Amino acid sequence: MHGPLAVLLFVGVLVLVIWQPRGLSIGWPAAVGGGLAVALGVVTPADVVAVVRIVWDATGTFVALILISLVLDRIGFFEWAALHMARAARGSGLRLFMYTLALGALVAAFFANDGAALILTPIVYEQVKALRLPPATILAFVMAGGFVADSTSLPLVVSNLVNIVSADFFHIGFVAYATRMVPVDVAAFAASLLALYLYFHRHLPAAVDTAGLKAPAEAISDPRLFRLSWLVLGLLLAGYLTSQELHLPVSVVAGTAAALLLLFAAHSTAVRVGSLLREAPWKIVVFSVGMYVVVFGLRQAGLIALLARALSVAAGHGAAAGIFFAGYLAAALSAVMNNMPTVMVGALSIHASGATGLSRLGLALANAVGSDLGPKITPIGSLATLLWLHVLERRGVRIGWGYYIRVGVVLTLPVLAVTLAALCLVLGARA
Repeated sequence: MHGPLAVLLFVGVLVLVIWQPRGLSIGWPAAVGGGLAVALGVVTPADVVAVVRIVWDATGTFVALILISLVLDRIGFFEWAALHMARAARGSGLRLFMYTLALGALVAAFFANDGAALILTPIVYEQVKALRLPPATILAFVMAGGFVADSTSLPLVVSNLVNIVSADFFHIGFVAYATRMVPVDVAAFAASLLALYLYFHRHLPAAVDTAGLKAPAEAISDPRLFRLSWLVLGLLLAGYLTSQELHLPVSVVAGTAAALLLLFAAHSTAVRVGSLLREAPWKIVVFSVGMYVVVFGLRQAGLIALLARALSVAAGHGAAAGIFFAGYLAAALSAVMNNMPTVMVGALSIHASGATGLSRLGLALANAVGSDLGPKITPIGSLATLLWLHVLERRGVRIGWGYYIRVGVVLTLPVLAVTLAALCLVLGARA
């Protein structure tokens, strides 16, 4: 009885989260769904406690990074960086394209894919528009930037919310994760650059006139806070690198850096801290707990056991086979049911499969890779993509689902293959 009810709750919550009728916050359906799952006996109060233990670090880190990103955005940090990239292109359209994507990859690495998609995209759009480039070229830059924001959100635990969930669930430290995934991310970036160039090269101008763009220094609204932000970012990086040795959750490191930057920002006329705190994605906290409570209920429907058996069979053919199967499975599930529930479904399935050692690690990292890249196949793959599309629509750029899926499939499948192959090489996995 509980099995069909668990599926019904999950589908209902997912539809409301993606549809968001009348602007409904994503937190409400997840919270109501989680509450119903407990009230109807689909999950137990102990499951709720387990969920909180899994997601608190991830959601805390995400909120802290978005707060840091919002402060940096207010003082012109990202626009300053984008203007430097534009000038470094020295009039070459191809270099401008490549440097813009490199900036997107760097922002995704340190400020999460959401920061790259939601903060950097509008800046890039306004800059290419100011260069008087044709609509097809503007669309190429925008689509490529959105793709890179997710495809290169692999290198650090903090680069994507699903990375944090995976690392916490499988107890992978910050440095242990980075040493394996930084090389994988380099391969993903190289494959993304090639794929994006091959797809959009006809729309890239041979030359661009960047003389009309303002100087990077003009983008900075508070020079004092800009200088202090570099100090905070340096401390943040140092905290990340020592967190594993000191047994500190990354949310503590990111939260401390966010608090310090907000303290500095309180004395700035360029940042309204109260308004900024209200803009923080607190709904993600509610969404994470509620959605994952609903996902826990899928065990009653037998989905976790089914996927666990499939993963076990795949891994039985070798570590590389397991990695590719887990990666493409996570990508497919992310495309149809969003990457946030997917990463937890994958993690629970891997745990239930009984995989150990290299096989378990490979499946865990492949699950994260698939959940990072899979959302690019469809517009509903991640919340960041839905918000990204909304941001673009407000600027008059409408991207149809048919066009998005066509581009997403063509780009994602080969890039995912290269990325998973790189993961196999890094882990020494053989077929």
